[in-house]
Amino acid sequence: MSEYIHKSHNVTVLLYHLVFPAKYRRAVFDAQVDEVLRDVCLKIADRYQLKFLEIGTDEDHVHFLVQSVPSYPVTKLVTIIKSITAREIFRSCPHVKKQLWGGEFWTDGYFASTVGKHGDEDMIKKYVQNQGKEYLKLHEDRQLSLF
Repeated sequence: MSEYIHKSHNVTVLLYHLVFPAKYRRAVFDAQVDEVLRDVCLKIADRYQLKFLEIGTDEDHVHFLVQSVPSYPVTKLVTIIKSITAREIFRSCPHVKKQLWGGEFWTDGYFASTVGKHGDEDMIKKYVQNQGKEYLKLHEDRQLSLF
């Protein structure tokens, strides 16, 4: 669940819905890739000032519900998540690199939306779960914790 982040001069609750398609929209997400993706994202959350509230895959793309601080613009969040996850997935799952002809893991584009613009957090979660053919929830954080 999202929470208010208290810094020295501000209090924020910034939530982003991010969607990253795999390169060539290839269906590369299997159980092994899902596990590596979840583990890497949770390690990213430990190192950077962001929190993954939900991560879900749907054959050829991934949905993230991410909370962050205002000093991280959306482009920085996208760069951090895409670069680290791609490197670790290629390292841990060499069959994926072969499927993608040795190229990049993610497409250059992405979708980003703030939760407050189109509704509340639960509405966005329901929207994410109803997208695509087969939604598989990899992670959900409902425990309150300190950043």
